[in-house]
Amino acid sequence: MKIAILGYGTIGSGVAEVLRINQAQIEKKVGEPVELKYVLDLRTDIGVDNDKLISDFSVIENDPEIKLVVETMGGIHPAYEFVKACLEKGKHCVTSNKALVDAVGSKLISIAREHHCNFYFEASVGGGIPVIRTIYHNYAGENLTEITGIMNGTTNFILTKMREKGADFEETLVEAQHLGYAERDPSSDIDGFDTSRKTAILLSMASGNRCRHEDIYTEGIRAVSKLDFLYARELGMTIKLLGSVQQVEDKYFAYVVPMMIPKSDPLFSVDGVYNGIRIVGNCLGTTMLYGMGAGKMPTASAVVSDIIAAVRHQHDFQGIGWTEKMIQIEPMSSNAFAYFVRVEGTPDAVKKELRELFLEDSSKLVPITLGGRTDEFAFITDVMFEGDFLQNVAEFEEKTGRRIFHFIRTEKEED
Repeated sequence: MKIAILGYGTIGSGVAEVLRINQAQIEKKVGEPVELKYVLDLRTDIGVDNDKLISDFSVIENDPEIKLVVETMGGIHPAYEFVKACLEKGKHCVTSNKALVDAVGSKLISIAREHHCNFYFEASVGGGIPVIRTIYHNYAGENLTEITGIMNGTTNFILTKMREKGADFEETLVEAQHLGYAERDPSSDIDGFDTSRKTAILLSMASGNRCRHEDIYTEGIRAVSKLDFLYARELGMTIKLLGSVQQVEDKYFAYVVPMMIPKSDPLFSVDGVYNGIRIVGNCLGTTMLYGMGAGKMPTASAVVSDIIAAVRHQHDFQGIGWTEKMIQIEPMSSNAFAYFVRVEGTPDAVKKELRELFLEDSSKLVPITLGGRTDEFAFITDVMFEGDFLQNVAEFEEKTGRRIFHFIRTEKEED
């Protein structure tokens, strides 16, 4: 099996390295050598001495010896055009590109089916965590009712450091950039869009139909403060950026938001740049995948696992993926949460309004304060629909003249 890599950046060079380091093991597992013939990079100043390096895609497209192409360029264009052309030539394709899979994955899956080849994308979600293959193969007999995960190492690193150091968001972001965990422009990570794309892919996999990340309610971590973490510590909880998909009968729910979670949640202890994905099945119950969700070698390892699958199944279409039919995601207002809420002033003056608007049982109002502060307090609401909660927030502020400084959706432990 002779292959080509499109893009020789961090991931592409990592794939070449894994193929070299584990060459004998890979050959033993697939029954034939896997030879890297070409590496395509469109940059003129790449500065890499590699005798396999070329800059003309048509060489790969028209070489009948190339049976498998690995795309690690990133972005949608020209990655889409290159992968599409390869599939149309009957070449198997593997990608780590979540933007590509999210935007045009269903089209590429359809083209692969038409031309009797395979399109694999394990590394597009969770880096080295085998979530795609687990959902498609290991849990094929399950009705998956929920997939919720920490799927972005940058935001998880920032939130972990905020909790550990008692630091605010901005200074922790600077530290993450200094250490190379955050890009110079970190907006895709910290505003939740990276997680949103991965969430869309998981929902498409779970439902069997197409979902666009633009249709998923997405909220990043810019508004999370060190005060929120101080309250969370008092409650024995922590804050994570979660992407979640849920199926209730024939309805689908999806969102990306910061969540305050208790110690009983298996995602509680997923810290630093690590990722964790919690999967719930109707017969399986709850399980979790954990590991390095990004980085050169973990992601490259996931790509190589797809290369192995492609070699093993080079003569049959595996059908991993979803149709081009769009699914309807329920509006965010239809989701139900308990809410951690920070309120201006002291609780005594507004207890009546809090009980009326946020708690069915007045005895459940347990105000939380920090170090004798009198300028604000916090509490956790009953579980309620988001639309009702936001309406009640507006009514509370109008009735009392008190501001609600911030709220965070939370998983409230059962009494």
